Amino acid sequence: MLELTVVPAATLTFWTFVGLATIACLFMAWSLGANSNSPPFAPAIGANAVSTLRAAFLIGILAAAGAVTQGGSISETVGAELISGVAITPLAATTGLLVAATFMSFGVYSGYPVPAAFATTGAMVGVGLSLGGEPAFGTYRRIVTFWLLVPPSSGGIAFLTAKLLRRDDIPETVGVPVLAAVVAGILANIRLGVIPHPDRSQGSVAELVSHALGSPTVLGVDLSVVGATVVFAALGFQFIRRKVVASVERGIRSFLLVLGGIVAFSSGGSQVGLATGPLEALYGTELGLPSVVLLVIGASGILAGAWMGAPRLLQATSREYAQLGVRRSIAALVPGFVIAQAAIALGIPISFNNIIISGVIGGGLAAGSAGVSRRKIGVTVLFWVLTLVTSIGIGFGFYRLLSTLLGTS
Repeated sequence: MLELTVVPAATLTFWTFVGLATIACLFMAWSLGANSNSPPFAPAIGANAVSTLRAAFLIGILAAAGAVTQGGSISETVGAELISGVAITPLAATTGLLVAATFMSFGVYSGYPVPAAFATTGAMVGVGLSLGGEPAFGTYRRIVTFWLLVPPSSGGIAFLTAKLLRRDDIPETVGVPVLAAVVAGILANIRLGVIPHPDRSQGSVAELVSHALGSPTVLGVDLSVVGATVVFAALGFQFIRRKVVASVERGIRSFLLVLGGIVAFSSGGSQVGLATGPLEALYGTELGLPSVVLLVIGASGILAGAWMGAPRLLQATSREYAQLGVRRSIAALVPGFVIAQAAIALGIPISFNNIIISGVIGGGLAAGSAGVSRRKIGVTVLFWVLTLVTSIGIGFGFYRLLSTLLGTS
């Protein structure tokens, strides 16, 4: 005889909010996969190094892999360090994600890219304050300082990179492989969740080698870390140099394709926390699940977004990069990789739009013209500031409205 189980109202309400919050997380991750994770491959498409559909396929795989292996630190910052004194409830997480996703949708509709990091951070601060939490001013100072440093850093690195690639006295058989060596050396030191570390959840290849060899040091410098970095740099230099010597154009396109893949991986690691961070307390504390479960959910949303929504954006942005040329495209992507990895290491939520646009401007200035409308830049910056400020207010008011209507306040 079939027995019906009566679910307590409080439990049913809790699981309903868990379901809504997870759906909101997936929607946010889908939006990130369709928008924020796509630009790294646009230069390679513009240079005819890869087709649009193949690029979308690669973006999904690489960004999802980056989300699972590198997304933990930023997810923790967004979910637990923006507000003090309270834990983010399922309703608060759902509210914050809906506010952030709405801002992103408005940006797509209006034609002005909305920085997901600004919208998500503002929305979560707003709902956290509405919950009765205290502002975490130390975290805000750390985040805002990093954000303010992004434009000059990204633009400056792009400017120097473009200058290096344009110098007549530095042949491209040397300049491009040198950049590849720098990128490969950094790769040896990026932190991945699949590499164990004695003191934290993520380690790097260089640290793994150092640990295996007993961490020999001279004057405080770990020789194994330095050695592993040099080996990676040498391999990167030799790989790209062989391609460039055989054919300059094909070699540069190969580097552009590899660079796009690395930046797409980094973007997954840095962006997934914007979707999963608001659910950190729910999944970790209330459901008792390991953080990798939440990262896999976010990675699945990014994968779906990249495969379903990225082709259209890639076709549009690749035309803009095609106008830049492959060399200035490389100059725009190099700082994207460096800054994204720095942000992941520090647990800082960042905007890839901010990094890439700053890099494009820096690369453009190296050629004597920014190639970007000053009015467009001014309106975009104003739009970003308004996004941060208004998302705080809307997050605060929207959560207060929903909690009152649902009787949870």
